[in-house]
Amino acid sequence: MEWKHLLFETADDGIATITFNRPKALNALNAELLGELSSLLDIIAQDEAIRVLILTGAGEKAFVAGADINELAKCNALQGKCFANRGQSAISKLQALNIPVIAAVNGYALGGGSEIALACDFIYASETAMFGLPEITLGIIPGFGGTQRLPRLVGINIAKEMILTGKMISAAEAREIGMVNKVVAPADLMGEVKKTARSIAQKGKVALRAAKQVINAGIEVDLAAGCRMEIDAFALCMASPDAKEGTTAFLEKRKAVFKAGLME
Repeated sequence: MEWKHLLFETADDGIATITFNRPKALNALNAELLGELSSLLDIIAQDEAIRVLILTGAGEKAFVAGADINELAKCNALQGKCFANRGQSAISKLQALNIPVIAAVNGYALGGGSEIALACDFIYASETAMFGLPEITLGIIPGFGGTQRLPRLVGINIAKEMILTGKMISAAEAREIGMVNKVVAPADLMGEVKKTARSIAQKGKVALRAAKQVINAGIEVDLAAGCRMEIDAFALCMASPDAKEGTTAFLEKRKAVFKAGLME
């Protein structure tokens, strides 16, 4: 299937890449792009061959520079609600994927761009990347989950400062506050992301899925409830062929070779 505003690639190593492809508009999010993203994520969710997903932006300037202001400026309250709902729906699908998702932020990640990155499992950024939720400068607030995901990641006070001022921060500052995991030279970004993606892709898919689900669900509940989730997920992992392969390989002093599929 071909996409108008997205590039989608898959590799034999189980790593897939989505590239936001509106470089002349700094990869801004319009309704059509959001619809494509939602549909593509549905396809990815059903593809057991994909083990890790990478998101990045076309061109050298932007990951995603935010919502398309040309569309946003025409919205009334009801249309604005529909637009925010469309964005939140797509981004929620991204966060809900059972596979690990890495944001490779190669430039501006503003508004919806930061919100997409925040829904990924972690972020690697180019030294030239800039992050921010500048909606307040337009007389609105973040609408794609930024008011909820950013405080959970960096703390409520830092999130309030960013959202209430609308300021942009550098990749280095984003790393300091815990928003970004790694900052590298622009030319090295995709190489570093793919190196980590390959490392993850070699792990057992059952365990990867269980770890992501327990972390994401556990952060929303108390410690005791989260630990109970962990026990159940641990037990399910032990029922998988990967657990047998992993423990056997360790005892035999060899590298484990995990299967791509789930429990047989």
